[in-house]
Amino acid sequence: MSPTIHLAQQPEADELLGRSPLAALVGMLLDQQVPMEWAFSGPYTVAQRLGSDDLDAARIAAYDPDAFAELLKQKPAVHRYPGSMAKRIQQLCQYIVDEYGGDASAIWRDVKTGEELLARLKALPGFGEQKAKIFLALLGKQFGVQPKGWREAAGPYGEKGSHRSAADITGPDSLAKVRAHKQEMKRAAKEAKKA
Repeated sequence: MSPTIHLAQQPEADELLGRSPLAALVGMLLDQQVPMEWAFSGPYTVAQRLGSDDLDAARIAAYDPDAFAELLKQKPAVHRYPGSMAKRIQQLCQYIVDEYGGDASAIWRDVKTGEELLARLKALPGFGEQKAKIFLALLGKQFGVQPKGWREAAGPYGEKGSHRSAADITGPDSLAKVRAHKQEMKRAAKEAKKA
């Protein structure tokens, strides 16, 4: 059974995130420089524009790059930077095809430790240290992917009861808490720059 996800705050988009490992990865990839709900609704929008009810890594990787960029640019755009994000999505999908036979869930299916999973996530195009840790925490907290040491590998994002990232959003209340945490972090960073 798929987990109930509330990242896009739209039932259809969240349902796709809950049942599609590739959609969850693409949503995480898009989660930068746009509101989180916008990022995580992106996979659903892409699937709809492709005329499908899911994302297919091989199909996206093989898609004409200019046509795929246009698909993301259609109004409303999938991201603030649809052209560059189209390239990143295609790079991610090509990597999943090359390394995991097009099966996104194979990234975590057979891992033994949180460190091993973190290394696999960090190897994904577009996934740096922080994004990989947040996605690892999301997998552990909401998808039940909990290899030994997953919380430690996810760092502060893996902490039980925290409200730091997408990994902690289970509804409107937790979304508000995560937003408040992010605002506080931005404020603290500004203060640190002034000092």
